[in-house]
Amino acid sequence: MDIQQITDCPILPAVKNRQQLERALETDSGVVFLLFGDILSIAELTECVHRAGKRAIVHLDLISGLGAREVAVDFIARTTKADGIISTKPPLIRRAKELGLFTVLRIFLIDSMALDNLSHAFEQVVPDALEILPGVMPNIIRRIVPTSPSPIIAGGLLADKTDIVSALSAGAIAVSTTNETLWDS
Repeated sequence: MDIQQITDCPILPAVKNRQQLERALETDSGVVFLLFGDILSIAELTECVHRAGKRAIVHLDLISGLGAREVAVDFIARTTKADGIISTKPPLIRRAKELGLFTVLRIFLIDSMALDNLSHAFEQVVPDALEILPGVMPNIIRRIVPTSPSPIIAGGLLADKTDIVSALSAGAIAVSTTNETLWDS
């Protein structure tokens, strides 16, 4: 998987349940962020995404039954055939890159200290994409884009088309959202 598959349709459905997954598979997006599942269901969920001709990016931190260890990345790669992972943990991103998975490092920018620590995260690993949450901060996105070695995805708290346009205009290459009303914007 490459970044072009994300930029081709920059509104990425992020799904929290099976009902949302069914709806996401009907969108134009070629990529689906899986934000739910457990060790018993995640292989079937990724297969469902693949059958629809889309790429499955699994949020590793949200899969019940998996710990924050590199072996969890190995499990996802071997058992589910996921195309990539999302994680807030740089060591898991590093392992996923070693295994050839597409990687998204999710960062919660809750204050200036989190923003300052962003460069520390890049010292540990350079992901294929950096997901910034909340995604409704175009001024912050605009500050990060020129210094980030990875393209930016904006996620979280996007409420309407204006939020999407603001994030993309600020330099994000895509947005991820669980808000189904925005998937076809």
